[in-house]
Amino acid sequence: MAGRFGAVVTAMVTPFREDHSLDLDGARTLAEYLFDHGSDTLVVAGSTGESPTLTHKEKLELFGAVIEAARGKGKVLCGTGTYSTAETLELSREAEKLGADGLLLVTPYYNKPPQRGLLAHFTRVAKAVSIPIIAYNIPGRTGTRIEHDTLLEMATVPNIIGVKDSTGDFQSISKLITEAPPAFEV
Repeated sequence: MAGRFGAVVTAMVTPFREDHSLDLDGARTLAEYLFDHGSDTLVVAGSTGESPTLTHKEKLELFGAVIEAARGKGKVLCGTGTYSTAETLELSREAEKLGADGLLLVTPYYNKPPQRGLLAHFTRVAKAVSIPIIAYNIPGRTGTRIEHDTLLEMATVPNIIGVKDSTGDFQSISKLITEAPPAFEV
């Protein structure tokens, strides 16, 4: 079943030049290729897209280049999550201004917030933007898992529309599908 971002959502790598600088022309070309070959939505600056190693400025430049390439072809989810709520808010607002169709917010990494802190983080970002947000639950990389009850609370926030679950816990995923509101995508 295809969700609001289509059936094929591709995590895009971030191209770099030989000197290790960001290759925006390469990003546009890759985005066009992916859309022309079946992708409905691209995830830009997710973990596959080198998000932890990109500067704030590079992320915004990358978002702009891919959003431009996506016009009339597909949608773009921008990875704006960081371990800082303030930086996540700023990136999220700027991605929305650039024309992002939605945001992928990774669980804050390194500082291991408690569940109430996760809920506050995601809710604060959701209230600051009007576009859809998908939470990214990948405790193997972040050190913190978004627990079931927290996800259910997040599902009541109008523009937190789903979770990209990389826990590998199929029983929990099945339980979430059963208990979350029907519009919440897992």
